[in-house]
Amino acid sequence: MPRKRSNSNDANHESGATLGFEAELWRMADALRGSMDAAEYKHVVLGLIFLKYISDAFDEQHRKLEAEMAQGADPEDPDEYIKDNVFWVPPEARWQRLAAAARSPQIGQMIDAAMDAIERENSALKDVLPKQYARPACADRAHPVSFK
Repeated sequence: MPRKRSNSNDANHESGATLGFEAELWRMADALRGSMDAAEYKHVVLGLIFLKYISDAFDEQHRKLEAEMAQGADPEDPDEYIKDNVFWVPPEARWQRLAAAARSPQIGQMIDAAMDAIERENSALKDVLPKQYARPACADRAHPVSFK
């Protein structure tokens, strides 16, 4: 039987209906937002969520291809991903690289460059991804959280 959802975050937390990560995600999102306007913030967060999503799908496909190298699979061939409807994520745009640099003062520029690289390698995403992470509204954050 599915659990009932409550409109109150506290009620969900107290009832045990959380999976254990919601409070942490909320804390990270709140720390990142700071005084940024909510309308602007949603674009920042949605871009990062999309980047994480395609990175996870890419990593899963990459592991499969590594396991199939004896049969001729090439984990660094973009066509191996495209044929399975997985976005190719170039090395400079991979989540692990960005996560490792999360506290770097250049993280905003790195994320913007990652979005550019992903668009360049995936024509379906051309001119779609946000590239605003190096702007002062994002760059002034103290990077209080780590995205691993």
